Amino acid sequence: MNTTLLLQRIFDGVATGAIYAAVAVALVLIFKATTLVNFAQGELAMLGAFITYAMAVQWEALDGALGTGFTRIWVSAVIAMAASAVLAVVVERVLVRPFDPDDHLPVVLITLGLFLVINAVAGEIWNFEPRAMPALFPDGRFDVAGARLFYDTLGIIIVLGLMLGGLFLILGKTKMGLAFRAVSSNVESARLVGVRTGRVLGFGWALAAGIGTLGAVLVAPRLSLSPIMMAVVLIYALAAASIGGLDSLGGAAIGGLVIGLVNSVGVQYLANIEALKFLQAAPLILSIVAMLLTLWFRPSGLFGTKRVERV
Repeated sequence: MNTTLLLQRIFDGVATGAIYAAVAVALVLIFKATTLVNFAQGELAMLGAFITYAMAVQWEALDGALGTGFTRIWVSAVIAMAASAVLAVVVERVLVRPFDPDDHLPVVLITLGLFLVINAVAGEIWNFEPRAMPALFPDGRFDVAGARLFYDTLGIIIVLGLMLGGLFLILGKTKMGLAFRAVSSNVESARLVGVRTGRVLGFGWALAAGIGTLGAVLVAPRLSLSPIMMAVVLIYALAAASIGGLDSLGGAAIGGLVIGLVNSVGVQYLANIEALKFLQAAPLILSIVAMLLTLWFRPSGLFGTKRVERV
C-alpha cells in the first residue's frame, strides 16, 4: 500500500467531510427542534453562496467597500450568512409555524416546494452555468510525509472546528441556546415553563441557515458555483447525519468526516477491484451503503438517542 497516497486521500477526505459535516449539523439543528428534515436546507445554503459571489465579484458598486482580496470574500460570506438566517426566520414564521407541529406532512411538502422555488429563482437570476467561486483561503501547500496538505484543506478543518466550538458555546452558555435545548428536548414542557417556542424555533432555523451557508461557501470553489451544486452535497449530508445520529450535533460532525473518508479512501481502493470499478463513476453508492450498514446495526445512528417506549 502506498502510504503517501493513503495520507493524501485522508487529507482530501477530511476536508470534504468537514463541508458535509457543516451541512449535516444544520440539518440536525432543525431535526432536533421539529423532528423533521428540512429538504430546503441545501437550497438556502446555495442562495447564500450566490449572495456571497454577487457581493465579492459581481457588484462593482461594492468595490473597496467590503475590502479587497480575501477580506472581501470573507466579509461577503458573513453578510450572506446573516441574510440566509433572516430568510430562514421568515420562512419559519410565515410558512412553517402556522401548521400543526405534530402533522409533519404539510411542512415536509413545504420544504420540498421551497427546494424547487429557490432553485428556480437562483437559476432565473444567475442562470445554470457553473461559475468560478473565489477561494476563501490562499493557494499553497506544504508536505507531510510526502503528501500534500493544502492551505485550503487546513483552513476548512479549522473553520469547522471553530464553527462547532461556537455552536456548542451558543447552545450551552446563552439564554436562547438553553431555550433551544429545552424545546429540542420537549416542546410542550418548554412551553409550560414559559419558553416562547416560536421565537426559539426561528432562532434554530436562523442558526441552521447560517451554518449551511458557510458550508456552501466552502464547497463552491471545489464544485463550481451553480444552482444545482448543493443537491448531491445535501444527500451526503443526510447520510452523514443518519450515521452520526439525527439528534446529535457532534454525531453529525463525525458522520460528515466518516462520509468524506469513505468517499476519498474507500472509493480509491475499492475501485481497484474489477467488480467495483463502477464506484469511480458513482461514489455516492458507497456512502449510501455505509449509511445503511450503520442504520442496520444502530437505527438511531452512532451517537443518536435510542427511543424508549413504554408498553
